[in-house]
Amino acid sequence: MFTGIIEAIGEVAEIRMVDGDMRLRIRTGTLDLGDVCLGDSIATNGICLTAVELPGDGFVADVSRETLAHSRLPEFKVGEAVNLEKAMMSTSRFGGHIVTGHVDGLGRIVERRDDARSVRLSIEVPAALQRYIAAKGSITVDGVSLTVNSVEGSTFGLNIVPHTAQETIIDGYRTGQQVHLEVDIIARYLERLMTGVASADTGQESSRGLTMETLAASGFMRR
Repeated sequence: MFTGIIEAIGEVAEIRMVDGDMRLRIRTGTLDLGDVCLGDSIATNGICLTAVELPGDGFVADVSRETLAHSRLPEFKVGEAVNLEKAMMSTSRFGGHIVTGHVDGLGRIVERRDDARSVRLSIEVPAALQRYIAAKGSITVDGVSLTVNSVEGSTFGLNIVPHTAQETIIDGYRTGQQVHLEVDIIARYLERLMTGVASADTGQESSRGLTMETLAASGFMRR
């Protein structure tokens, strides 16, 4: 699990295709790797990657075809800057929100403008993700925990304060580029619970989800 608070900006050092998938080497810059072991997770632009080698100046990770299909990793270039965050420890301060490192989809920046010392971004969202994004809710963009300022149709707006812009790759964002999006995990599970699930034993619908009838039957309202 991660918090969406970026710890360092790294750099793509090497990209190799191996038997149909990818091996990626990342230089981690100022990120402290002193407590990182083989098998540990490091979020890279919001993607949870497992360290399979620790060459000293960074880490190496294998990237599956599943991850390649749902991210912009196939477009990564050597030298490209990336946001980095180590997996959260139980003793860490929880400064952002619950982030899994599982990318839900790709957004597209449709507007960038300055607003005093802040940067305003408008990001277009795939149709399948729009229902999970709410004003003043949380969203992860390239691994950065951010607050949604507004929602208008298929786009949502962000206000990026100077510190966030300087400490992440957001300062280099340009109109038209794609970004990794991870919606609030609570919204995803809440939808699943409310719409009903199929029984693992029978495959049949075991619940119709949350209805007025189920609320009354559970004593939350009077009939």
